[in-house]
Amino acid sequence: MLCLVSPSSSPTPLPPPRRSRSHADRAAPPGIAGGGNVRLSVLSVQCKARRSGVRKVKSKFATAATVQEDKTMATAKGDVDHLPIYDLDPKLEIFKDHFRYRMKRFLEQKGSIEENEGSLESFSKGYLKFGINTNEDGTVYREWAPAAQEAELIGDFNDWNGANHKMEKDKFGVWSIKIDHVKGKPAIPHNSKVKFRFLHGGVWVDRIPALIRYATVDASKFGAPYDGVHWDPPASERYTFKHPRPSKPAAPRIYEAHVGMSGEKPAVSTYREFADNVLPRIRANNYNTVQLMAVMEHSYYASFGYHVTNFFAVSSRSGTPEDLKYLVDKAHSLGLRVLMDVVHSHASNNVTDGLNGYDVGQSTQESYFHAGDRGYHKLWDSRLFNYANWEVLRFLLSNLRYWLDEFMFDGFRFDGVTSMLYHHHGINVGFTGNYQEYFSLDTAVDAVVYMMLANHLMHKLLPEATVVAEDVSGMPVLCRPVDEGGVGFDYRLAMAIPDRWIDYLKNKDDSEWSMGEIAHTLTNRRYTEKCIAYAESHDQSIVGDKTIAFLLMDKEMYTGMSDLQPASPTIDRGIALQKMIHFITMALGGDGYLNFMGNEFGHPEWIDFPREGNNWSYDKCRRQWSLVDTDHLRYKYMNAFDQAMNALDERFSFLSSSKQIVSDMNDEEKVIVFERGDLVFVFNFHPKKTYEGYKVGCDLPGKYRVALDSDALVFGGHGRVGHDVDHFTSPEGVPGVPETNFNNRPNSFKVLSPPRTCVAYYRVDEAGAGRRLHAKAETGKTSPAESIDVKASRASSKEDKEATAGGKKGWKFARQPSDQDTK
Repeated sequence: MLCLVSPSSSPTPLPPPRRSRSHADRAAPPGIAGGGNVRLSVLSVQCKARRSGVRKVKSKFATAATVQEDKTMATAKGDVDHLPIYDLDPKLEIFKDHFRYRMKRFLEQKGSIEENEGSLESFSKGYLKFGINTNEDGTVYREWAPAAQEAELIGDFNDWNGANHKMEKDKFGVWSIKIDHVKGKPAIPHNSKVKFRFLHGGVWVDRIPALIRYATVDASKFGAPYDGVHWDPPASERYTFKHPRPSKPAAPRIYEAHVGMSGEKPAVSTYREFADNVLPRIRANNYNTVQLMAVMEHSYYASFGYHVTNFFAVSSRSGTPEDLKYLVDKAHSLGLRVLMDVVHSHASNNVTDGLNGYDVGQSTQESYFHAGDRGYHKLWDSRLFNYANWEVLRFLLSNLRYWLDEFMFDGFRFDGVTSMLYHHHGINVGFTGNYQEYFSLDTAVDAVVYMMLANHLMHKLLPEATVVAEDVSGMPVLCRPVDEGGVGFDYRLAMAIPDRWIDYLKNKDDSEWSMGEIAHTLTNRRYTEKCIAYAESHDQSIVGDKTIAFLLMDKEMYTGMSDLQPASPTIDRGIALQKMIHFITMALGGDGYLNFMGNEFGHPEWIDFPREGNNWSYDKCRRQWSLVDTDHLRYKYMNAFDQAMNALDERFSFLSSSKQIVSDMNDEEKVIVFERGDLVFVFNFHPKKTYEGYKVGCDLPGKYRVALDSDALVFGGHGRVGHDVDHFTSPEGVPGVPETNFNNRPNSFKVLSPPRTCVAYYRVDEAGAGRRLHAKAETGKTSPAESIDVKASRASSKEDKEATAGGKKGWKFARQPSDQDTK
């Protein structure tokens, strides 16, 4: 059952679109824009009085659990007068003219593509037509450059002299040339350097082909230009995928990673090193998805991969295209899906190495980018695409299909979506939640139509694709299917959550933390559109910002994280709160969860890429895995808890559950109690107070036990919560009359809640317990019925004995079955 209330207060205006290059653009809003953004937090009591009754508030949304099939079919056929999104949110019907217009634009663009190119799928195979492609008869090169007066293909193969390789131009501005094989072999050998040379205004200009699949640079020369490389390895050198894509999970648990900075050494790590050394760590911590940053080639490393120069080229710093294929295939072999951080919101301003070099002052209709101010992003110093241009659509849609088909990616995380959605790009605009802010003349319909085409295409090519939008504005229906009238994304990032935590940790004492504000930020989202929650991503690790671990423990991080000495109050607080912040974000903040590489164990440093300001140092552009691998250091405890959090969802599937009920937000006692799926969560943020017999509400009667306890010894806690204790429920009030219940819950049970501790409880299936015990006796395997398995570094010998003893002293540790168990 899903109950809803409207936001209790108007949220603070949101910041402009977040960029990964600079912290200057960021602000600290309390939540996603309000108004129609109904939050999932529900049966909540007043923050000051934990046991006072609460009136149920009728939702402003008229809900529709499913969309009628006939309406969806009518939309696909062009009937846009009544879109299914109006049944989900009647407030959208006020903007019927806007939705009718953009849906018609989508259908017209799609129909035009189908009429002229055969189908959207054929159109998206543009990378097989444009760029350099070899077939049985020869090598064909095509390039869209309407402003060019003459054109040649040059490279190693012709000693950089294009006199004998002049290209011809068609009426659409596409230049082409076919070069016959030489003695049965391609005239342009694999791995040879090439460039497109064209004449404009009496000047010859050399550029890297727009669809080049590999680009390299001489690292020994500072500021050297990139070279386009024709990548077409023979069959013996071409990587062959061996493993199928894993099935789409009910809820993604995403590990965001940057391959280049994933090594321990202060240097650029490779795709193969990441595959062999880091992927097993990700799998061991029970993530089901990897999200790779900075895959597309970018000439400036410190841009974090967000100033793309070559959209079809694998970043050569970390290896070759075949090396990246090895990485993706290795992930699939481990059951990990792989998403790519794709940047279609803008392009690098780099003229020499990038797509911007094709703009030589021509009109918008003959360029990848808009002309004048409309084609330039002032905050990002980058170029903006003209999404209405036919060849731009071909280029971008082909780019998506290229990564799906050639590299077997399982989906994408679209960067900078807010900038695409609006003509103002979110610059100096605060989104209050008023629907007029989303559906007006400020809306960039061309870009919206492109995203609708992209999502429609991807889900048709790969029905199980996962596509995530990075949008800070909170635009309604961004994450509804295209045939309903939405933009078609599967998830949006819940970007207000990390800003809330950073604000609290930087600016507020523990006593000032508001339980209601925390719960509101975590639940303030549109219930019909899925969110990915995260406490910190790469944003909270870049120069100028700090990780949660650093903010919690600061300078004591290095000197006080050893088990060989007593933990200081700062370290103890840091470990406890880091676990709580990550866990409540995961459990209450969305329909999926994301963590950035290293944050799972409290990596003590933010990220600072090599740049002029740090003398081009790689010192902070790496991950110190030795910290979590060293047994006498406390980092292992946070890592073990991260592993257990993910295992909890693996077992109980609470992230994918629509049941989410917050029943207690107590500011005085600093406690938050909520139900998610079949679990009951109790978070005690108080720095000192232990509550014995704390009463918590629940839905179903029965017996409850500990499923996960942050205070367990194996997680660096004090072992104060008993794991062998049965918590029996008592009925509350009149059945079926919520206002007579305890915190509007029909049942309750009592728990021990130590300070800075979070505990999840599960309802014991008495019938199932007997079957599990029988299965355990039959197979000799450990049953997971009483605890979440963790492959963690064990505690000291004294703590080890206490932990295995169970009871209030520690964690009833259930080991995972080993290979030996299965033989």
